[in-house]
Amino acid sequence: MKALKCRECSREYPLGATHVCEFDFGPLEVAYDYERIRQSLTRDKICSRPQNMWRYRELLPIAGEPTVGAKVGYTPLIKADRLAARLGIRELWIKNDAVNYPTLSFKDRVVSVALSRSVELGFKTVACASTGNLANSVAANAAAAGLHCYVFIPSDLEQGKVVNSLVYGANVVAIRGHYDEVNRLCAEIAGKYGWAFVNVNMRPYYAEGSKSMGFEIQEQLGWQIPEHTVVCMASGSLLTKIHKSYQEFSKLGLVQSQGWKIHGAQATGCSPITTAQKAGLDFFKPVKPNTIAKSLAIGTPADGFYALKVMKETGGHSDDVSDDEIRDGIRMLAETEGIFAETAGGVTVGVAKKLIAQGKIPSDSSAVLCITGNGLKTLEAMLGHCGESRVIKPSLREFEALLASDQAEAAS
Repeated sequence: MKALKCRECSREYPLGATHVCEFDFGPLEVAYDYERIRQSLTRDKICSRPQNMWRYRELLPIAGEPTVGAKVGYTPLIKADRLAARLGIRELWIKNDAVNYPTLSFKDRVVSVALSRSVELGFKTVACASTGNLANSVAANAAAAGLHCYVFIPSDLEQGKVVNSLVYGANVVAIRGHYDEVNRLCAEIAGKYGWAFVNVNMRPYYAEGSKSMGFEIQEQLGWQIPEHTVVCMASGSLLTKIHKSYQEFSKLGLVQSQGWKIHGAQATGCSPITTAQKAGLDFFKPVKPNTIAKSLAIGTPADGFYALKVMKETGGHSDDVSDDEIRDGIRMLAETEGIFAETAGGVTVGVAKKLIAQGKIPSDSSAVLCITGNGLKTLEAMLGHCGESRVIKPSLREFEALLASDQAEAAS
């Protein structure tokens, strides 16, 4: 990395804890010396390194070796033939960050980068505003790194995600309000106390961690960019950074440059980006979230404008799904591939189903679905919606009666 650079006016800033341009208030992102990186980073060099996200360290914004999250990443890319048949597409892959280490979501990627950079900059206290997964990851990784930690969450979050932050000893502060209100408060706190808020003043570094998911997809596909990639959207950052990862590997000659399409997925109860995209707009209208997909419940997405831009540039599409369609998507993935995704994964599968049915992802093509979190975190969403266990006495006769009933029902 060589500087922070405004995404609007291209002014450069030193590599400190700042995230907004002083001239036009545009967001800052990390700039790299690609010519220097091209001379040193090769496929063989990447493959010689341990199987984690840091095998691409030249394209991740830390100055030295990582101090947080040494085992994060390199999650499975699974050829999903049974789900492909169900959705009606020739070839389908699942990038499964539901098993990411240590907290079972893609947020471990961004947090590893943000906290490693925070340590380099001398911070002792780290913090975040979160819809759940980020809080879990900041709490866990801060504990492992010996950092003081505060996480701020909406007060109506799933209990699994609350417990998964408290257990690490983090200071968990629940705010009576939705995520956008939590985020505004955190911006004030960051300005007053000078802590390293991973998604506020450390956001330029934090966001770059998402690229590692895209780097892995390309490597695991045999150094190819997928034709179609479907990504769920909360802030929209993950979608933009996967796109950036494809651009960077192309620029460095690690993959053959080719056309690709990136598609966005949201819940209908919080769909500012998809609503704008379907209307052909390059701006979105903020909304008040009302969805079971709480990890995607950001009504004013920070990178919504850029997500819209990426979809337009790549010829991608977007759609949104209802709560019932989200549950259907979760069940479909579980029943066909044995992967239990959280509600955001149900959104991704549900939207992929729609885009394939509409012909926006052709049935004779290949696609990658990005699954970002584990279903064990959002059990409440599925309670009463995936059947019930049947209770019998410890009796062979009772079991055989149950089995006979099942067989009769299957035959009818």
